[in-house]
Amino acid sequence: MTGPAEYTPPKIWTWNKANGGQFANINRPIAGPTHEKELPVGRHPLQLYSLGTPNGVKVTIMLEELLALGHSGAEYDAWLIKIGEGDQFGSGFVDINPNSKIPALLDRSGPKPVRVFESASILMYLAEKFGAFLPTEQPARAECISWLFWQMGSAPYLGGGFGHFYAYAPTKIEYAIDRFAMEVKRQLDVLDRRLAESEYIAGSDYTIADIAIWPWYGGLAKGWQYGAAEFLQVQDYKNVQRWAEQVYSRPAVKRGRMVNRMSGDPSEQLRERHDASDFETKTQDKLEAAG
Repeated sequence: MTGPAEYTPPKIWTWNKANGGQFANINRPIAGPTHEKELPVGRHPLQLYSLGTPNGVKVTIMLEELLALGHSGAEYDAWLIKIGEGDQFGSGFVDINPNSKIPALLDRSGPKPVRVFESASILMYLAEKFGAFLPTEQPARAECISWLFWQMGSAPYLGGGFGHFYAYAPTKIEYAIDRFAMEVKRQLDVLDRRLAESEYIAGSDYTIADIAIWPWYGGLAKGWQYGAAEFLQVQDYKNVQRWAEQVYSRPAVKRGRMVNRMSGDPSEQLRERHDASDFETKTQDKLEAAG
């Protein structure tokens, strides 16, 4: 079997063709809006514009965990942003996140709206706003923040690296898949060694470090990412498996994973969330049955 034709980069790169793959229709080398579109606004203090990807799920889990603790100020409207259709390039979304990536949050609880973008930034903002899931004393606080940013630095190798070349790229490139598979397995080993000595990622308490890492690496451990569980032998990471199941047993995690979700079992898809009762009445299976 012959490999892909060798590519010689030109002296200056130019954007003159689609790059292929699942997301070719939305990838572009420039920023800014492509069209005018205002974002909807609901009745709650927090307005979330997102999609049920691992990055989006981080925030909906956090909000559901805060509500479970009794923080009524964490009530939120979760609006669906269909990134495959380019919703993230609408003018209203770009006003909240100039980087055109989900999730994006608008806090309307104060005299002036506060925009927050980048998932780790949103987690820290909410943790500090409500005084939850982020230690206040050192060294526990530094440990938690270090693991939070470990996730932000590591997950692009899992998603944009391994996930892209293994599942989405128009051609399978052995070098690219091997390169990123090796790195993802190294990351799983980092987590497995940490979780051998600690109940949760940052210590004995469940924190935003777990909330950030679980949608990516917990999901990978449970076989939800890229159809790659066997390929990566995720079952071998016993401590990650224990932790992944422990986090998933939390009711708020199960609810958060449903919000803005557009794939999988229709009974586990709550494409928009505007009230706690929506989990019982507005999942996709119920909406389809109602016609």
